[in-house]
Amino acid sequence: MTLLSPRTPLLSAPASILQHDQLSSVAITDKEGIPMSTAVSPVRPLDPDKLQHLLHQAVVDMGAAMQSTLILIGDRLGLYRAMGDCQPVSAAELARRTSTNERYVREWLNANAAGNYVEYNPATDTYAMTPEQSFALAQDDTAVHLPGFYHMLASCMKDEEKLTEVFRTGKGFGWHEHEKGLFEGCERFFRPGYLANLTTSWIPALEGVEDKLKNGARVADIGCGHGASTLLMAQTYPKSEFFGFDYHDKSIEQANKKAQAGGVDNRVHFDVAPAKAFPGKDYDFVACFDCLHDMGDPAGAATHVRKSLSSNGTWMIVEPMAGDDITSNLNPVGRIYYSASAIVCVPASRSQEVGLGLGAQAGEKRIRNVVTQGGFTHFRRATETPFNMVFEARP
Repeated sequence: MTLLSPRTPLLSAPASILQHDQLSSVAITDKEGIPMSTAVSPVRPLDPDKLQHLLHQAVVDMGAAMQSTLILIGDRLGLYRAMGDCQPVSAAELARRTSTNERYVREWLNANAAGNYVEYNPATDTYAMTPEQSFALAQDDTAVHLPGFYHMLASCMKDEEKLTEVFRTGKGFGWHEHEKGLFEGCERFFRPGYLANLTTSWIPALEGVEDKLKNGARVADIGCGHGASTLLMAQTYPKSEFFGFDYHDKSIEQANKKAQAGGVDNRVHFDVAPAKAFPGKDYDFVACFDCLHDMGDPAGAATHVRKSLSSNGTWMIVEPMAGDDITSNLNPVGRIYYSASAIVCVPASRSQEVGLGLGAQAGEKRIRNVVTQGGFTHFRRATETPFNMVFEARP
């Protein structure tokens, strides 16, 4: 087998083309070919090694991008779940199990094998998942569930033309305006993180909150979406009463269905309401999961949360992991968050009143400023994961 190594040349060109420093006049046009500007700039000499490194990265990224559609298809058709027992299976057998076409399934399997998402045995012409691959791709209630991300990705790609126009105009693009796959994908992608951390480390890291929840408390979950976080807390703390709010009516419909299916609708209530005007007061605990930075007026939301809390209540704010400066966020996690922020978070914020546009990489300093503007005097980072910061705020 011939593998592409970092030293395998991807581009061959004469040195005279790769290395020159003459002035170049560059005409820039829009998508209709109409000139937008003409810039004259010096062309710096190309470093062939750096160019090859960039092209190798691009090849990896292109492979990941192309495979994303197949991951979504595999999830929808149950192909990963059918391999979740980690036993070897032929393409024909997997197609039979899932009522799909063998020829397409074989190509799907080969792409996944090339992407290291399944294993291939040439001696038996069979494929199998490792326990780790099964954990991440074939099972729903684990600490990691990758397919949910690809539902979000597919939704964003379907909205590409609308988002391109937003970049031109500077207008907003509301959460509710996205293709519906974003809502399902968001729940499925974030829920595993809640399963792994919410009641085992995040809430226990807050001062006195877990005891209140165990003894019976009033809890508001703001920006609850499909209610994954709300329902998990309700299942863990049966003596408490929970209120989930989101401005997106379709998400609230799904949350109510899930509460009924889970048999907790007698003490879990979901209603349509914005962050600056959700009903109720004297809450012992208010939570916001990965949504404060999406709000048009997060300081206004903080002010309303402050008014809704009891005198000794606590607000937990879960936000994406981020440093306070751009350089500290230039890493693989920051790449994901900045990209998501550009196409989901900032447009969502700019579609609302004020339109602050904090973004998913706001960092602790900016979150602190927003929270203290809302009247909170106590603010600290209670705990963190590689993907999230968990803040505690009190009046």
